[in-house]
Amino acid sequence: MPVAENLERIRGNIAAACRRAQRDPRQVRLLAVCKDQGPERIRQALDLGVRLLGENKSQEAEAHMRHFPDAGIEWHFIGNLQKNKINRILSAFRLIESVDGVKALEHIHKRVDEPVEVFIEVNIGEEKNKAGFTAEGLRRAIPYIAGLGKVRVTGLMAVPPYFEDVEKVRPHFVRLRELRDEVQRLQVANMPVAQLSMGMSHDYEAAVEEGATLVRIGTALFGRRKP
Repeated sequence: MPVAENLERIRGNIAAACRRAQRDPRQVRLLAVCKDQGPERIRQALDLGVRLLGENKSQEAEAHMRHFPDAGIEWHFIGNLQKNKINRILSAFRLIESVDGVKALEHIHKRVDEPVEVFIEVNIGEEKNKAGFTAEGLRRAIPYIAGLGKVRVTGLMAVPPYFEDVEKVRPHFVRLRELRDEVQRLQVANMPVAQLSMGMSHDYEAAVEEGATLVRIGTALFGRRKP
Protein backbone atom coordinates (compact mmCIF):
# COMPACT_ATOMS: atom_id res chain seq x y z
CA MET A 1 0.00 0.00 0.00
CA PRO A 2 1.36 3.48 -0.82
CA VAL A 3 2.97 5.44 1.99
CA ALA A 4 0.43 8.25 1.48
CA GLU A 5 -2.51 5.94 2.22
CA ASN A 6 -0.76 4.42 5.21
CA LEU A 7 0.07 7.84 6.64
CA GLU A 8 -3.49 9.08 6.20
CA ARG A 9 -4.82 6.02 8.03
CA ILE A 10 -2.29 6.36 10.86
CA ARG A 11 -3.05 10.05 11.35
CA GLY A 12 -6.75 9.27 11.37
CA ASN A 13 -6.27 6.52 13.95
CA ILE A 14 -4.21 8.81 16.16
CA ALA A 15 -6.89 11.51 15.95
CA ALA A 16 -9.61 8.98 16.83
CA ALA A 17 -7.59 7.65 19.79
CA CYS A 18 -7.13 11.21 21.01
CA ARG A 19 -10.87 11.83 20.81
CA ARG A 20 -11.54 8.70 22.86
CA ALA A 21 -9.03 9.86 25.48
CA GLN A 22 -10.14 13.50 25.28
CA ARG A 23 -6.69 14.60 24.18
CA ASP A 24 -5.51 17.15 21.65
CA PRO A 25 -4.03 15.32 18.61
CA ARG A 26 -1.36 18.01 18.47
CA GLN A 27 0.08 16.47 21.65
CA VAL A 28 1.10 13.33 19.72
CA ARG A 29 4.02 13.18 17.29
CA LEU A 30 4.66 10.46 14.74
CA LEU A 31 8.23 9.17 14.51
CA ALA A 32 8.81 7.30 11.24
CA VAL A 33 11.14 4.36 11.92
CA CYS A 34 13.50 4.03 8.95
CA LYS A 35 15.11 0.68 9.76
CA ASP A 36 15.77 -1.32 6.57
CA GLN A 37 13.90 1.20 4.43
CA GLY A 38 15.17 2.45 1.09
CA PRO A 39 15.54 6.16 0.34
CA GLU A 40 12.58 6.16 -2.05
CA ARG A 41 10.05 5.27 0.65
CA ILE A 42 11.60 7.63 3.17
CA ARG A 43 11.37 10.38 0.53
CA GLN A 44 7.66 9.66 0.13
CA ALA A 45 7.12 10.21 3.86
CA LEU A 46 9.15 13.43 3.82
CA ASP A 47 7.16 14.73 0.84
CA LEU A 48 3.99 14.12 2.88
CA GLY A 49 5.21 16.31 5.74
CA VAL A 50 6.84 13.77 8.05
CA ARG A 51 9.81 15.45 9.69
CA LEU A 52 10.60 13.19 12.64
CA LEU A 53 12.70 10.15 11.68
CA GLY A 54 13.93 7.36 13.95
CA GLU A 55 16.96 5.15 13.39
CA ASN A 56 18.02 1.92 15.13
CA LYS A 57 21.48 1.54 13.60
CA SER A 58 24.05 4.32 13.48
CA GLN A 59 25.70 3.14 10.25
CA GLU A 60 22.41 2.86 8.36
CA ALA A 61 21.37 6.21 9.81
CA GLU A 62 24.47 7.90 8.44
CA ALA A 63 23.63 6.60 4.96
CA HIS A 64 20.08 7.93 5.23
CA MET A 65 21.34 11.27 6.50
CA ARG A 66 23.60 11.63 3.46
CA HIS A 67 20.55 11.11 1.24
CA PHE A 68 18.48 13.61 3.21
CA PRO A 69 20.65 16.45 4.55
CA ASP A 70 17.60 18.70 5.04
CA ALA A 71 18.09 20.70 8.22
CA GLY A 72 14.35 20.52 8.84
CA ILE A 73 14.47 16.79 9.63
CA GLU A 74 14.63 15.82 13.31
CA TRP A 75 16.57 12.58 13.75
CA HIS A 76 16.07 10.42 16.85
CA PHE A 77 18.28 7.47 17.78
CA ILE A 78 16.17 4.59 19.13
CA GLY A 79 18.55 1.63 18.93
CA ASN A 80 21.05 -0.07 21.19
CA LEU A 81 23.42 2.61 22.46
CA GLN A 82 26.95 1.27 22.02
CA LYS A 83 29.36 3.21 24.19
CA ASN A 84 32.05 3.39 21.49
CA LYS A 85 29.61 5.12 19.13
CA ILE A 86 28.15 7.68 21.53
CA ASN A 87 30.24 10.55 20.19
CA ARG A 88 29.08 9.95 16.60
CA ILE A 89 25.48 9.52 17.69
CA LEU A 90 25.55 12.71 19.75
CA SER A 91 26.88 14.68 16.79
CA ALA A 92 24.38 13.27 14.28
CA PHE A 93 21.09 13.03 16.18
CA ARG A 94 18.79 15.60 17.68
CA LEU A 95 17.83 13.23 20.50
CA ILE A 96 18.75 9.82 21.90
CA GLU A 97 15.65 7.97 23.13
CA SER A 98 17.36 4.75 24.15
CA VAL A 99 19.57 5.75 27.10
CA ASP A 100 19.39 2.46 28.93
CA GLY A 101 21.47 2.85 32.10
CA VAL A 102 23.51 5.03 34.42
CA LYS A 103 26.74 4.26 32.51
CA ALA A 104 25.22 5.58 29.27
CA LEU A 105 24.11 8.74 31.06
CA GLU A 106 27.61 9.18 32.47
CA HIS A 107 29.21 8.73 29.05
CA ILE A 108 26.95 11.39 27.56
CA HIS A 109 27.47 13.77 30.48
CA LYS A 110 31.26 13.56 30.06
CA ARG A 111 31.21 14.10 26.30
CA VAL A 112 29.14 17.29 25.93
CA ASP A 113 29.88 20.92 26.71
CA GLU A 114 26.26 22.03 26.95
CA PRO A 115 23.26 20.15 28.41
CA VAL A 116 21.83 17.62 25.95
CA GLU A 117 18.26 16.31 25.84
CA VAL A 118 17.69 12.55 26.14
CA PHE A 119 14.95 10.05 26.89
CA ILE A 120 15.52 7.23 29.36
CA GLU A 121 14.60 3.74 28.17
CA VAL A 122 12.56 1.79 30.71
CA ASN A 123 12.31 -2.00 30.59
CA ILE A 124 8.71 -1.69 31.70
CA GLY A 125 8.02 -5.43 31.35
CA GLU A 126 11.27 -6.34 33.15
CA GLU A 127 12.19 -8.73 30.34
CA LYS A 128 15.60 -10.36 30.63
CA ASN A 129 16.38 -9.97 26.92
CA LYS A 130 15.70 -6.22 26.82
CA ALA A 131 17.81 -3.24 27.85
CA GLY A 132 16.69 -0.36 30.02
CA PHE A 133 16.13 0.69 33.59
CA THR A 134 13.54 -1.20 35.56
CA ALA A 135 11.01 1.11 37.17
CA GLU A 136 12.55 0.52 40.58
CA GLY A 137 16.05 0.90 39.19
CA LEU A 138 15.14 4.31 37.79
CA ARG A 139 13.67 5.37 41.12
CA ARG A 140 16.89 4.43 42.89
CA ALA A 141 19.03 6.20 40.28
CA ILE A 142 17.20 9.55 40.36
CA PRO A 143 19.37 11.16 43.07
CA TYR A 144 22.47 10.26 41.07
CA ILE A 145 21.00 11.38 37.73
CA ALA A 146 20.10 14.69 39.37
CA GLY A 147 23.82 15.38 39.70
CA LEU A 148 24.52 14.90 35.98
CA GLY A 149 23.92 18.49 35.03
CA LYS A 150 24.75 18.09 31.34
CA VAL A 151 22.06 15.47 30.79
CA ARG A 152 18.48 16.72 30.55
CA VAL A 153 15.94 13.89 30.72
CA THR A 154 12.82 15.11 28.95
CA GLY A 155 11.04 11.81 28.44
CA LEU A 156 10.71 8.08 29.01
CA MET A 157 10.73 5.47 26.27
CA ALA A 158 9.67 1.81 26.40
CA VAL A 159 9.22 -1.25 24.22
CA PRO A 160 6.66 -3.33 26.16
CA PRO A 161 6.28 -7.10 25.75
CA TYR A 162 4.62 -8.02 22.46
CA PHE A 163 1.10 -9.40 22.53
CA GLU A 164 -1.27 -9.81 19.58
CA ASP A 165 -4.03 -8.77 21.96
CA VAL A 166 -3.30 -5.08 22.44
CA GLU A 167 -5.27 -5.03 25.69
CA LYS A 168 -2.50 -7.13 27.23
CA VAL A 169 0.00 -4.42 26.26
CA ARG A 170 -2.08 -1.56 27.64
CA PRO A 171 -1.15 -2.08 31.34
CA HIS A 172 2.50 -1.53 30.42
CA PHE A 173 1.63 1.81 28.82
CA VAL A 174 -0.27 2.74 31.98
CA ARG A 175 2.72 1.84 34.15
CA LEU A 176 5.09 3.93 32.06
CA ARG A 177 2.74 6.92 32.26
CA GLU A 178 2.41 6.51 36.02
CA LEU A 179 6.19 6.30 36.36
CA ARG A 180 6.55 9.48 34.29
CA ASP A 181 4.03 11.25 36.51
CA GLU A 182 5.84 10.03 39.64
CA VAL A 183 9.17 11.41 38.40
CA GLN A 184 7.54 14.70 37.42
CA ARG A 185 6.19 15.14 40.95
CA LEU A 186 9.74 15.01 42.31
CA GLN A 187 10.55 18.17 40.34
CA VAL A 188 14.16 17.19 39.66
CA ALA A 189 15.78 20.09 37.84
CA ASN A 190 17.30 18.09 34.98
CA MET A 191 14.43 15.58 34.68
CA PRO A 192 11.38 17.45 33.31
CA VAL A 193 10.03 14.19 31.87
CA ALA A 194 7.03 15.47 29.95
CA GLN A 195 7.37 13.10 26.98
CA LEU A 196 6.31 9.46 26.62
CA SER A 197 7.69 7.56 23.64
CA MET A 198 5.62 4.39 23.50
CA GLY A 199 3.54 2.51 20.98
CA MET A 200 4.53 0.96 17.65
CA SER A 201 2.76 -0.24 14.52
CA HIS A 202 0.44 -2.78 16.13
CA ASP A 203 -0.40 -0.99 19.39
CA TYR A 204 0.03 2.75 18.90
CA GLU A 205 -3.68 3.53 19.29
CA ALA A 206 -3.74 2.09 22.81
CA ALA A 207 -0.50 3.94 23.58
CA VAL A 208 -2.07 7.21 22.51
CA GLU A 209 -5.12 6.51 24.65
CA GLU A 210 -2.80 6.00 27.62
CA GLY A 211 -0.79 9.18 27.14
CA ALA A 212 1.89 8.65 24.48
CA THR A 213 3.30 11.92 23.15
CA LEU A 214 5.40 10.15 20.52
CA VAL A 215 4.65 6.90 18.66
CA ARG A 216 7.36 5.03 16.76
CA ILE A 217 5.93 3.55 13.56
CA GLY A 218 7.73 1.68 10.82
CA THR A 219 5.82 -1.23 9.27
CA ALA A 220 2.39 0.41 9.40
CA LEU A 221 3.81 3.41 7.54
CA PHE A 222 6.34 1.95 5.11
CA GLY A 223 5.10 -1.62 4.76
CA ARG A 224 6.95 -4.83 5.53
CA ARG A 225 10.72 -4.51 5.64
CA LYS A 226 12.79 -6.20 2.96
CA PRO A 227 14.36 -9.50 4.14
